[in-house]
Amino acid sequence: MSDKEQRFKAVEENLSKQGFKIKDQDLERPWGGFFVIEEDQAKEFIQAYFDDVKINEINISGRLSPKILLVEPGKRLSWQYHHRRAEIWQVIDGPVGVIKSISDEQKPIKEYNKGEKVILKQGERHRIVGLDNWGVVAEIWQHVYSDHLSNEKDIVRLEDDFGR
Repeated sequence: MSDKEQRFKAVEENLSKQGFKIKDQDLERPWGGFFVIEEDQAKEFIQAYFDDVKINEINISGRLSPKILLVEPGKRLSWQYHHRRAEIWQVIDGPVGVIKSISDEQKPIKEYNKGEKVILKQGERHRIVGLDNWGVVAEIWQHVYSDHLSNEKDIVRLEDDFGR
């Protein structure tokens, strides 16, 4: 079993032990992959991974989508933003690098360690960068419009290492 397969298996087993239901997963992203957790478990997900976040304070539209991202060392997600969501990230295992900006200009990378949180506003440009080790990040999508939810098509890529 490859290192990547072992990492994903360990995260999947941990989610299962915590009682989370995996709605979707993609282990074939060129930068790593993700697990999507059932939306009806958003409150429990926030309690498990975001110790100082209150669900009633972040629930913009009545819909929150929990996700776990795994980022391979030396890989970067696309430089991107979203029209229909804001996001909150909590580093579960890291460190990871994060670049964010309110403009298209990429700012210097900032390192975030286990337990640190990143808040991204709707439209804010961002990317996660894998550093020396695998990064694992809990993510909450804060849907802005309850009648027009964000999804993977709501990614506006400004730059991508993988030509997407």
